[in-house]
Amino acid sequence: MKAPGKAKSSRKSAKIEQPPEHPHEGGSSDLSGRTPLRPTGIRVMGDMPWGSHICLFYETKADLLDANAVYIKAGLESDEYCVWAISEPITEDEAWAVLRRDIPDLDKRAASGQFEILPGYDWYLKGDEFNSKKITSGWHEKLHFALDKGFEGLRISGNAFWIEHNRWSEFREYEQELDDSLEDRPMLVLCTYSLNASRAVDVLDVARAHQFTVARRRGQWEFSETPELKHAKREIKSLGDALLVLSRPFAGHESLTSRERTVLAQIVRGASSKEAAGWLKISPRTIDFHRANILQKLNAKNVADLVRIVVGNFERSRGSD
Repeated sequence: MKAPGKAKSSRKSAKIEQPPEHPHEGGSSDLSGRTPLRPTGIRVMGDMPWGSHICLFYETKADLLDANAVYIKAGLESDEYCVWAISEPITEDEAWAVLRRDIPDLDKRAASGQFEILPGYDWYLKGDEFNSKKITSGWHEKLHFALDKGFEGLRISGNAFWIEHNRWSEFREYEQELDDSLEDRPMLVLCTYSLNASRAVDVLDVARAHQFTVARRRGQWEFSETPELKHAKREIKSLGDALLVLSRPFAGHESLTSRERTVLAQIVRGASSKEAAGWLKISPRTIDFHRANILQKLNAKNVADLVRIVVGNFERSRGSD
């Protein structure tokens, strides 16, 4: 229920060709676009990248309410569209109450279309039918709505208390399908499970279907993350270091376009054309084209020479500070 062919550098000509394709400059791959990391609001988790699929095991109703309150608050303050699919042990009134406690302008945000609460049982089961593809498609429709409204992305929380054991296999497959679908989408998903209601085998299955897991046990938070998440964080850190290097002016920097500076950041951090293309959501051919233009504009002989120009300038300017 809602509330109110690889391009080559030509050093003989000063002409810079137009790129072979025209990606959207304002998307998540641009330096001025969506930030790679999003605040979760949950202290032990910190910031997570888009596409994160989080599992939360809770012991008490208070644990569940408090965790969702900070998670949703962080999403609203980050200009995300937030959806909370609730079920037992909490009621809709309890959900609104805890959110209003922590988010003074909640009703205003809900009225503007930034937040909604859904009855979890009705969302996941349509006429007693559990269809994982329809549910996943439903979340994607919510994402399209969010982006059409101008929000940064979609933040979801769903409680799995309603699952009967005879549907566990179906729900486990849904969790895996949802996890696979999050790649390259500006979505954060928090799935909450009761420690008291979950069997030991279910806990293991759930943990495997998520990228990382948080548990509230005996009043303490516990957190674990997969090797894939650790790698993603290292990638983001290396990109941040490259952007720091590019923050210092270097010879020819004023001639580069915003997109070329974005590609240059990937080059400086050592990304291959394929890796840079995956990060920026454009083709490797376009990366090669921009690299050729950058080499020509900065009068660099090759990529190694290009990195020397940029990084060497940064080291010199830092030494003079």
